[in-house]
Amino acid sequence: MAEVKSRRGEYTEATRRALLDAAADLFTERGFAHTSLDDVAAVARVTKGAIYHHFASKPGLFEAVFEELERSENGAARAAFDAETDPTAGALAALDQFLLACSEPVYGALVFREAPIAMGWEAWRRCEEKYSYALLDDMLGALAAAGRIPEHHGEALPSIAFGMLGAAGQLLARTPAEDRARVRAECRAPFVALLAGLGALPRS
Repeated sequence: MAEVKSRRGEYTEATRRALLDAAADLFTERGFAHTSLDDVAAVARVTKGAIYHHFASKPGLFEAVFEELERSENGAARAAFDAETDPTAGALAALDQFLLACSEPVYGALVFREAPIAMGWEAWRRCEEKYSYALLDDMLGALAAAGRIPEHHGEALPSIAFGMLGAAGQLLARTPAEDRARVRAECRAPFVALLAGLGALPRS
């Protein structure tokens, strides 16, 4: 009996995985508005009913894809930060990881182009605060604790830096592939200037 349940669980998880992968590909290629649940079911090779078994709606499916992307990228950026013993080097490593992710077709397109449409601006903003803002606030706190930047109180500094991250992500999401390396460097420069202005890096 346990084996039967295990196989059923494996099938359920495999179906959910197929739906998430198909949805991510289609939302990236066609956009949220031009992707139907019938399209997703066909690519995943399941019935439309299987979608509703896992997700309540097309926006619910998109949000699941979005959350998975953000958890993965947040984990990668946090790992890049934690891998450095120096918090300034860690902040730059996390920034580079973020900018690279924004250059990737799926993450850039879905998180910064499609998500505000699919989820609505306020819901998208709340989710971004849950991931990117929280990590950014942690990194600024680590820099302050190490004496690299002044102690900051309130939301001004993390909110301004968070806005810069969002602007960089949106810019990279609409940049042609052949120009992304150059634009990543251009996006990195203002963050380096911000860290230098706060005292975490030497002024050039």
